[in-house]
Amino acid sequence: MRFVPLGLPGAYLVGLEPRFDERGFFARTFCAEEFARAGLDGRVAQTSLSWNPRRGTLRGLHWQAAPHEEAKLVRCVRGRIHDVLVDLRPGPTHLAHLAVGLSADEGDSVFIPPGVAHGFLTLVDGCEVHYQMSTPYAPGSARGARYDDPAFGIAWPAPVEVISERDLVWPPYRGDD
Repeated sequence: MRFVPLGLPGAYLVGLEPRFDERGFFARTFCAEEFARAGLDGRVAQTSLSWNPRRGTLRGLHWQAAPHEEAKLVRCVRGRIHDVLVDLRPGPTHLAHLAVGLSADEGDSVFIPPGVAHGFLTLVDGCEVHYQMSTPYAPGSARGARYDDPAFGIAWPAPVEVISERDLVWPPYRGDD
C-alpha cells in the first residue's frame, strides 16, 4: 500500500500496489502493521457497506463526537464517488475541506482521522462504499452538518438528487461539537 498525505493533517489517500500475473492481480487493501508504520490508527471495530442505486445520492456530512471519535477508511467498491472531508478540529485547518475521487476501477481508499466530517456524492448509478471504523457506532455521539452549510463552502460536482431527511435538517454548524 502507498500512503499519500492529503491537504488535512492525518488524512491520506491509501493506494493499492497490485501484483499482476496471468490470473489478474492481488493487492492488500488493509494491514494494521503498515497503518501503524504510517502513524495511522489501524484499529477496526466495525465495518459497513452502503449501497446507493442512484447517481446524485449524497450521504453526509457525518462524524462522531467525544468520547467516541472515529477514524474511517473509506473505499468505493462499485461505481465512482466524490468524497469530501471537512476538518472540524481546532487549529489552522479548522473548517478546511478537501475532496477526492474514489472509484472501484482505481481501488484507492481515503483515511479520515478523528475530528474530520465525511460525506460523499455518487457520480454513477449503483455505487457501493465500504467503511472501516476505529470505534463502534455510538448513536448519542452521532453528529452531522448539511452538505450545503455555508460554514464549509463545498462545491459539489453534480446536483444532489437523493438525500435523507436527517441529512437535510441538520442545524447550521456552530463548532461546539
